[in-house]
Amino acid sequence: MPNFQYKAITKQGETMEGTHHANHANEVITMLRESDYYPLQVKEVVKQGDWLNLSSLNKIKTKEIAIFCRQFYTMLYAGVPIVSCLEIIKQQTEDPKLKMILHDVYNQIQRGITFSDALRIHRRAVPELLINMIEAGEVSGNLDGIMDRMAKHYEKENKINNKVKGAMVYPAILSMVSLLVIIFLLTFVMPTFISMFQGSDMILPLPTRILLGISHTITSYWYIYMLFFLLFGLAFYKVLENEEVRKKIDGWKLKIPIVKTTLQKLITSRFTRTLSILLYSGIPLIQALESASKVVGNRVVEEGIQSAIQDITKGISLSVPIKKMNVFPPMLISMIQIGEETGTLDEILDKTANFYDDETEMALQKMTTLLEPLMIVVMALVIGFIVVSLILPMFDLLNTVN
Repeated sequence: MPNFQYKAITKQGETMEGTHHANHANEVITMLRESDYYPLQVKEVVKQGDWLNLSSLNKIKTKEIAIFCRQFYTMLYAGVPIVSCLEIIKQQTEDPKLKMILHDVYNQIQRGITFSDALRIHRRAVPELLINMIEAGEVSGNLDGIMDRMAKHYEKENKINNKVKGAMVYPAILSMVSLLVIIFLLTFVMPTFISMFQGSDMILPLPTRILLGISHTITSYWYIYMLFFLLFGLAFYKVLENEEVRKKIDGWKLKIPIVKTTLQKLITSRFTRTLSILLYSGIPLIQALESASKVVGNRVVEEGIQSAIQDITKGISLSVPIKKMNVFPPMLISMIQIGEETGTLDEILDKTANFYDDETEMALQKMTTLLEPLMIVVMALVIGFIVVSLILPMFDLLNTVN
């Protein structure tokens, strides 16, 4: 039985934390509510070695989730039973991880377990948002409508992810090509110049001596460089596992001039779309905010939303703590205020999410446009320094001969 770490608010408004053994997170939430506590966060404590289990497989790709939701909705709308839907999708999906999970979910449902509980067994591979939404659909009897909304949600999320990856393709290729050119100059071109200057007594310029030293260490001790970068990569990955370090990095991202605007719009798009779907499904605002905070992809914003939840439990309007975070744009604050006053917060957030989807796409294009010439200038300076360092001793040699 897994162990869950929880955070809740008491009747007196104080925050408490603890751990509890349960089959899944919903049992912990029920336990807290029966004890007159309001749950803020319930998170499973991952033990060493859990990665060997089926449930700890890497997250399924957003594209595969979108296809699954779209196919599931189509068949449910046509009147196909859930078990038959799973059987059909399982046979035609190309993702081996999803195929294994659907096979296990199919067997669990045959034993009498609900669809959401069967998926919750694989909560480390299947998005928690999808599981919670399916559970809400089962309770409300509107599972086909929920799956339609989730299909649209993950299709838009996949589109944005592809835009982000596409924006990084050119800088990544440029960086790789420049690195290969630098390595070629240092390992193949520099040794040729070494042989040219070995027979002369001339004193080489300082930049040339530095490059000759680097070239010599790369060609003679390349394995040390390989070991260094390997250890550096492992150490960097280990450091990123620290929550405080991740939080600081996420905070820095929100301050970088070129990245800041794009990241804010991306976070706003994810937050509003997710919150809209949750509210549309009838999930209470505080619980919806708790789920929405986990999809923004930024520790600082997630912590800010958690603080907003505590303010809302005290009777404060949602727009007030959201504005206090200084992360979301003013338009979102105004739209939330309108939604709260008119009682159509889910519809308002859905329209706002569509707007910021387009804004995010344009911001990514603008960021790429600004980033490309900047990287070209940096790489030109590096390669230019190497070329100049190679040419300088040749001029000195010619002057000596003359």
